[in-house]
Amino acid sequence: MITATATEMQNNFGKYLNLVMIGQQIVVTKNGREVGRFIPKDAAVSYLTDSLTGILKGDYNLDEAKEERLKGKYGSVD
Repeated sequence: MITATATEMQNNFGKYLNLVMIGQQIVVTKNGREVGRFIPKDAAVSYLTDSLTGILKGDYNLDEAKEERLKGKYGSVD
């Protein structure tokens, strides 16, 4: 994992983009604090999938879940 300041990222974006494209992860800092990360697309998909493990159990229907969420937020959606 590589660390770069926000200024370094701004001034050398192409360099860091190439590093991400070959699989590197870049931690971006500002004033010494981590403010973000640039990660390869495959790692992002894997991260999101792993974060949902255990949340989406059993038979999950996206349309039904969306309808239930909207009903809870706005009442009937008919």
